Amino acid sequence: MTVRDSFDLSGRVAVITGGAGLLGVKHGEAIAELGGIPVLVDINAKRACAAAESLAAAYGTPALGIGADITGLASVESILQQVLDRFGRVDILINNAANNPKVEAGGGVQWSRLENFPLDVWGADIAVGLTGAFLCSRVFGTHFAAQKQGVILNIASDLSVIAPDQRIYRQPGLPDDQQPVKPVTYSVVKAGLVGLTKYLATYWAQAGVRVNALSPGGVYTSQDEAFVARLTNLIPMGRMAHKDEYKGVVAFLVSDASSYMTGVNVVMDGGRTVW
Repeated sequence: MTVRDSFDLSGRVAVITGGAGLLGVKHGEAIAELGGIPVLVDINAKRACAAAESLAAAYGTPALGIGADITGLASVESILQQVLDRFGRVDILINNAANNPKVEAGGGVQWSRLENFPLDVWGADIAVGLTGAFLCSRVFGTHFAAQKQGVILNIASDLSVIAPDQRIYRQPGLPDDQQPVKPVTYSVVKAGLVGLTKYLATYWAQAGVRVNALSPGGVYTSQDEAFVARLTNLIPMGRMAHKDEYKGVVAFLVSDASSYMTGVNVVMDGGRTVW
């Protein structure tokens, strides 16, 4: 097999949770560009369907948008059945869905502090980011194991391996006990995904199912300039990622190009975790 052929995803069906979000759509583009069929699953059905229609038009490939709540087993089982009914197969699962309050956008998110962190927010964040990934992995992974092939990719974060530097979220004029911080659930969920990755990689290794994680760094969106300056000062490359820069590594991790790779957390963060 040539290197070019090893990246070919022709006809393969990839389910992407959180598929209507910024990176979810980019994961879908990576699949479509290599000939695969992206299925975008999102709690917002309208956005999922619109994003899938855009992918289909842009790449001339079938695509499907599904509105679903991945925190319920029956809902996840329904996703699998809908995909099989539509395409007759499923080959790839990308666990991308997560709650991620944008603390960096400002607004004095006082509730984010550990001392005040609401229990209901804790439960919701864990339910989407970790329980949802578990349920999707359980349902789709079981199907993959039965067919003796399949790939699961968990989208973690550079904060799966380092603690958040809370100094970058500080806002002038607020007392210490009111300063916004990156919520505890974000670190817990992302670290948990890496643990889930390792567990599943060994659990299903003999069944032909590969499981890896990708830990991206921050992506340029519409962040405050002061926040961007503080964050990029922590990154050896001196910048955040552009939204298209993770497509190549996603393509690698879900294709045969990484066929001898499982249980690995690929950190792609401009070097931040090296310092």
